[in-house]
Amino acid sequence: MSSSSFPSRRGFIHGLAAAGAAAAWLPAAGWAAGYRSRSERPVFATIGLRNQGIHITRQSFAYADFAALADVDSNVLAANVEQVEKSQNRRPDAYADYRRILERQDIDAVMIATPDHWHTKIAVEAMLAGKDVYCEKPLTLTIDEGKLIERTVERTGRVFQVGTMQRTESAQRFLQAVALVKAGRIGKVTRVTCGINGMEASPVIPVAPVPAGLDWDFWLGPAPQVDYRALPEMREGYGGGVPLYSNGHYSFRNWHEYSGGKLTDWGAHHVDIACWAIGASDTGPSRITPLEFSLPVTYRDGHPTVADQYNAATNFRIQADMPNGVEMIITSEGDNGILFEGTQGRFFVNRGKITGRPVEDLAKNPLPGGAIEAVYGGPVSANHTANFTDAMKSRRQPISDVWSHNRMLEICHLSNIAMRLNRPLKWDPVQRQVIGDDQANTFLSRENRAGFEIDM
Repeated sequence: MSSSSFPSRRGFIHGLAAAGAAAAWLPAAGWAAGYRSRSERPVFATIGLRNQGIHITRQSFAYADFAALADVDSNVLAANVEQVEKSQNRRPDAYADYRRILERQDIDAVMIATPDHWHTKIAVEAMLAGKDVYCEKPLTLTIDEGKLIERTVERTGRVFQVGTMQRTESAQRFLQAVALVKAGRIGKVTRVTCGINGMEASPVIPVAPVPAGLDWDFWLGPAPQVDYRALPEMREGYGGGVPLYSNGHYSFRNWHEYSGGKLTDWGAHHVDIACWAIGASDTGPSRITPLEFSLPVTYRDGHPTVADQYNAATNFRIQADMPNGVEMIITSEGDNGILFEGTQGRFFVNRGKITGRPVEDLAKNPLPGGAIEAVYGGPVSANHTANFTDAMKSRRQPISDVWSHNRMLEICHLSNIAMRLNRPLKWDPVQRQVIGDDQANTFLSRENRAGFEIDM
């Protein structure tokens, strides 16, 4: 894929990466030797297999061979080793410790689908070990982690894809939405509303025995050491039965220690597309205002006062003041999707539909030929993994690059900080600091637990 629309800073990184392109694709000894030409099929490993991890692995079989898998849950690891072996007719190696993967010279890239609080440490160490990276969204737990990842991409020249697959998939509905806005089909954009759903509060979740096969201390990793908590009620369909309420498994998204609730879960998708469409992928908001919100537990000085219930916001309506006078609303109410409003019309898009008068008008006034490709920066890839592997070959950054992702994710992180502190925040998008609020700035970073610092 070409990336002609990337700004000059990314162009510099492309050139830096190209210098190492030939070395990155030389045949290597080990698992891949004699199996397939690495110039045609790279060798991957997946770190974190529950939920999205096995999905992106399956989606990649057409483009890569999987030499290894890693997970801190031995049951999940064993089950997925069997699945991958059946799919590619070769058994991947299995590791409890992801660092064994990073030591291997025959692995070109890693796919990271761990809980969010692990993303930055693994991604940075993988790049320093010479691996290209595909990392699930949201990329980071804090804003400063995003800056560290950017610096590491610049330092190493590795290719890095973020798993915001709406940029490539969903029948190109989101690409069409971006193209409609950029073609002026709704006039000047005045407001964009991102509906990302709320979440439920939890009952009190008691301390419980750690499930057999789960290394709880390693699951926590960089996060503070706490007891495992769970209720016996089970949830199906997320890589096997898991507790409906817990501080691990699927429910990690509902705890600020490990994630950012719906703001960084669905927000990482829809705020991303909204920023792309309005041309704010390289800027940031000037102000974040929590208009309405509900937190499931009491907070003091921005920190939850109890440790036995979900603590991410359940409902919210947040306003982000964006460049050119565009008002962005992020809300838990209404349909999941994005409503674009302008001086000459409005339309709505989500993964299942794109509707509104500007969409209907395409029947008699279609977008110019190549409009979708112009948005994407070239022919649209078959899926998000195909875009990643194409970028690995060209040594150009893929469609979901770390810079645009971090810029839009700053909006989501700042929204959470504003709710936790219960006040608006003024943001300097150049310095990437909250203006005049030292307490809010302490939430831009977090210290990793001793023994789990990032290995630089």
